[in-house]
Amino acid sequence: MNKDIKVSVSILSADFARLGDEIKKCEDAGVDIIHIDVMDGHFVPNITIGPVIIESVKPYTKIPLDAHLMIENPDMYIETFTKSGADIITVHAECYGELKPFSKGRNKFPKEIEKINPEKVRKDLNKIKKSGAKAAIALNPGTPLCIQDVLNDVDMVLIMSVNPGFAGQAFMDSVLPKIEALRKIYKGDIAVDGGINNETAKKAVQAGANILATASFFFKSKDPKETIKSLKRLKG
Repeated sequence: MNKDIKVSVSILSADFARLGDEIKKCEDAGVDIIHIDVMDGHFVPNITIGPVIIESVKPYTKIPLDAHLMIENPDMYIETFTKSGADIITVHAECYGELKPFSKGRNKFPKEIEKINPEKVRKDLNKIKKSGAKAAIALNPGTPLCIQDVLNDVDMVLIMSVNPGFAGQAFMDSVLPKIEALRKIYKGDIAVDGGINNETAKKAVQAGANILATASFFFKSKDPKETIKSLKRLKG
């Protein structure tokens, strides 16, 4: 793979009391995408932030904003997030198929499916694009590669390498074969999110990923600029 490596940084690990400064830190370090983790407490076991944060951040940065919607019924909020300033909207495959038995119901996590309803997914992907944003789809670690029918409709695929909900989790090597299989059939951007550091990033890039999403690894770094440079130097 000869794609340049890009780095997406999640503000989930940022200091929200100094969010403007944290965004400036991303810009100074050469970050390519600001990753906004939107969680509703239903799709994942955590509640985070919404469109008001994107609206507040948008005037202060030229870095593209990716609204990663870890929420139920994402179709209800697509236009809200694009109007707030999101440049990329990432929806989860698990919202478009029948949940596995252990995933069904309140407080049942992680959400996983075996297959998607392509028409239902395509409807929302088209809605995202008509709203002026790029469209992406995410897969939880336990959900197999089941999005082949909509690959022509997405600008990016996000492979979760942790079960979503909280920052600081360990990278799951079990997702590497999924990345490899996806790269064989998809020439677009493949992002990996969860537990990314210098060592796990190498594995992800070698498997075929070209966008590395990180959170605590960046914001806890003593040299953020060098951290970004080291990730971008990786080769598949």
